[in-house]
Amino acid sequence: MSTAAARESSQIDAQSELGVGATLRRGFQLSPELRVGLWLTVGLALVATVGRVVIPFVVQQATDNGIQAEGGPDVGFVLTAIAIAAGVVLVTSLAQYAVNVRLFRSAESGLATLRLKAFRHIHDLSVLTQSTERRGALVSRVTSDVDTISMFVQFGGLMLLVSSAQIVLATILMVVYSPVLAGVVYLCLVPLVLLVRWLQPVLGRAYGTVRERVGDLLGAISEAIVGATTIRAYGVEDRTATRIDGAIEAHRRSAIRAQVRSVLAFVSGQTFAGVTTAVVLVVGTVLAARGDMTLGELLAFLFLVNLFTQPVLMATEIFTEMQNAVAGWRRVIGVIDTPADVSDPGADGVVLDRGPITIDFEGVWFSYPGGEPVLRDVDLRIEPHTRVAVVGQTGSGKTTLAKLLTRLMDPSDGVVRLDGTDLRDVSFASLRQRVVLVPQEGFLFDADLADNIRFARPEASDEELHLAITELGLDSWVDGLPHGLATQVGQRGESLSAGERQLVAIARAYLADPDLLVLDEATSAVDPATEVRVQRALEGLTTGRTSVAIAHRLSTAEAADLVVVVDAGRIVELGPHRELVGQGGVYAGMHRSWAAQQSSG
Repeated sequence: MSTAAARESSQIDAQSELGVGATLRRGFQLSPELRVGLWLTVGLALVATVGRVVIPFVVQQATDNGIQAEGGPDVGFVLTAIAIAAGVVLVTSLAQYAVNVRLFRSAESGLATLRLKAFRHIHDLSVLTQSTERRGALVSRVTSDVDTISMFVQFGGLMLLVSSAQIVLATILMVVYSPVLAGVVYLCLVPLVLLVRWLQPVLGRAYGTVRERVGDLLGAISEAIVGATTIRAYGVEDRTATRIDGAIEAHRRSAIRAQVRSVLAFVSGQTFAGVTTAVVLVVGTVLAARGDMTLGELLAFLFLVNLFTQPVLMATEIFTEMQNAVAGWRRVIGVIDTPADVSDPGADGVVLDRGPITIDFEGVWFSYPGGEPVLRDVDLRIEPHTRVAVVGQTGSGKTTLAKLLTRLMDPSDGVVRLDGTDLRDVSFASLRQRVVLVPQEGFLFDADLADNIRFARPEASDEELHLAITELGLDSWVDGLPHGLATQVGQRGESLSAGERQLVAIARAYLADPDLLVLDEATSAVDPATEVRVQRALEGLTTGRTSVAIAHRLSTAEAADLVVVVDAGRIVELGPHRELVGQGGVYAGMHRSWAAQQSSG
């Protein structure tokens, strides 16, 4: 039984167990740009912080030695102090600007790298793993989840740097001015610290749920948009709206729960700031009345208390943003750290020589996660230059054979070989050059017809493109389109019919000039007249090459050199069309049924 996708899915889910520290460390490893020039940024943040803590010192000096100077107020001293304060504020503002710019640049560069790594790794994961999550949920990991990280790194990261330095410097100066009042401030801080420690895992879980609900919401909306035609055709708009409403409501509830918990942290911070200022004012007044502090020192200390409580209050907001960002980071890390089951051997992979291909299936088994085997002990050898048709009832395992042959999946057991080489040892670049799959539904991109056909070989010239279309017999069809090859096909090719989209996919495969052509029901959406034209073109394409067609219409099997009959995951018959019809077995019955349908149609 295949467990690869299950392993990959559990690996994605396991990342939700990462602690905050481990998540942040792993996140910075994946985005090294975030660490570039970090110490310079920290230095500038310290300059900005020092500028802030200079103000209380200037206030104290202006009060004690200027306004309350012996012999009356010293206006010159006060003006000098104000000028110094203005200069410090200017330097502080410039340093703050530089810190912002550096953080924004490093954050966008680092998170762009993170998006690229996540996007590319999603493509490296097996088809089965991608199917374990709705497409919208995977998209959310690359988009909205990274956006939450961006907000934290750019704004929370800046505030964290400045606030941490501000708290340290304010603490040092508070101790210098009055150790007693400094102790009072930290005693007031203890309940807030205990509350935040309790809230951390609670907020982490709450925002983790929010990120999951965002993925569910995007998945539901994307399905409704892509399947709009089917939804209207069956008149299930209300049911679809109910599903989307449910996803929206689930997201609303999870967001409110997370926000209610984050508000608790924010209000606690505000309470701490107010209580601390009030207690310091009372105790400080007593100390000043006893002569243990001057009025200037008390005013300076109150400024320092504000400089201390302000970043603590800000820290509660940063704490909330961090939990949201960590939840998003975990989801992105979960994708990136998931081992790719179908991995590219890369530079160590075998590069196969161009030419006709020999195919060997040796003891191949395959199961989808949680299901019974769909292929059972398959042994099959296909010689070069052979045109093969694989036939069987729906669910017999035909399409699975095509996916294994093109290495969209790997067998649970056994080996698939090309020219004697295990497919798992062949580099993707070599494999994709030699083997081309035309799926049941050819995917088209939102571009013109020429770009979609040229997708197989971007470097193909206009002459090569026209030649391929002519040899396929599609020139009259292309000429009949509004703008010929410049015709826009729309998103997912919606401007074309299903049969026309399949013609484009076949032309794309023809232009790729593969050594092995794998056709998975490639003509199932093509009308009979077009099928004849395409079959003639494919006759020329497959000459001198090995080809495997997963056949829905048995006209494909009639023209094949070898027919492989699959039933319940096993090869039950093998041979040329005429021979199998004469044997009166499974294939003969299928062919009689198909021929009867053709004659009655």
